[in-house]
Amino acid sequence: MTEVNRLDGRRPSDHATTEWTSRVVGCGSALPERRMTNHEIAAMVDSSDEWIVQRTGIRERRIAADGENTSDLAIGAATSALKQAGIRGSDVDLVVLATCTPDRTMPATAVRVQAALGMTGGVAFDVQAVCSGFVFALSVADNMIRLGQARTAVVIGAETMSRIIDWKDRNSCVLFGDGAGAVVLRAESRTGGPRKGILSTHLHSDGRHQDKIYTDGGTSSTQTAGKVHLEGREVFLHAVVNLASASQEALTANGLTLENLDWVVPHQANQRIIQTLGEKLHLPPEKIVLTVDHHGNTSAASIPLALAEAVADGRIKENDLVLTPAMGSGFTWGAALIRW
Repeated sequence: MTEVNRLDGRRPSDHATTEWTSRVVGCGSALPERRMTNHEIAAMVDSSDEWIVQRTGIRERRIAADGENTSDLAIGAATSALKQAGIRGSDVDLVVLATCTPDRTMPATAVRVQAALGMTGGVAFDVQAVCSGFVFALSVADNMIRLGQARTAVVIGAETMSRIIDWKDRNSCVLFGDGAGAVVLRAESRTGGPRKGILSTHLHSDGRHQDKIYTDGGTSSTQTAGKVHLEGREVFLHAVVNLASASQEALTANGLTLENLDWVVPHQANQRIIQTLGEKLHLPPEKIVLTVDHHGNTSAASIPLALAEAVADGRIKENDLVLTPAMGSGFTWGAALIRW
């Protein structure tokens, strides 16, 4: 009997000669109902709405309710993305979930998403690269699709950062929020003409800076999740340099320039970082998608949340060239370049 690949009915030899690309065919998001304003935070720490907006650009963020877990938000975002794509959960063969706030130490939060979607085959697992997590997860899924190991993937960034925040530390508590975003990737064979989908991904890390953003706990070290601590000035300086470098790397790899970009959808860490990045790259502000003002920093969820919003309101359209640079704790950083 001739062996047939379960993904699409082609023989393995066909995959060896077929060039696959990962097309984004759906976006979705999920946010907790509760909105926490700067005025609420100012009642807990020595701060004010004016101070927070001036330093971060954030006006409000969403906070998960008691009993509302990272998996709940991830399932909501994935379901929304699949609905937009017109694809059933049972047809998905890969779930990659980026998070630093999993439901449990084990198993992976992704398997909860897998079960909720009605996906009984394929594979599901978590990726941990903190704020760069979505770009890392996107790269993993894209490479699996390119190799013919998956045909339909759901890539998710989901966080409940409020669970690891010290609400008495004004340097960190003003920054973070909860939420989830997701994209659906579908394998397509190249048939000539301009390439669409994920053009390339570029990943980096430098562990020498692991103590610039960290939690003071962990399963092995303290048997607790710990709370977030960060050195704001150091993070700011590295973020601008690394985000700009990854952006240029992605464009150069594809023979493109900044003038070719339609949209930059960066990690939504801090409005000052994003504005400085735009100035460094000589990008007009109208090409940068900003959601940090109403989402806060949602770590791995920030880029897919921003993508889902920009697709939903019509800013990102078919054939647009979209760049997604990110940097997070570790340090980790990278970028993906996508032809929508």
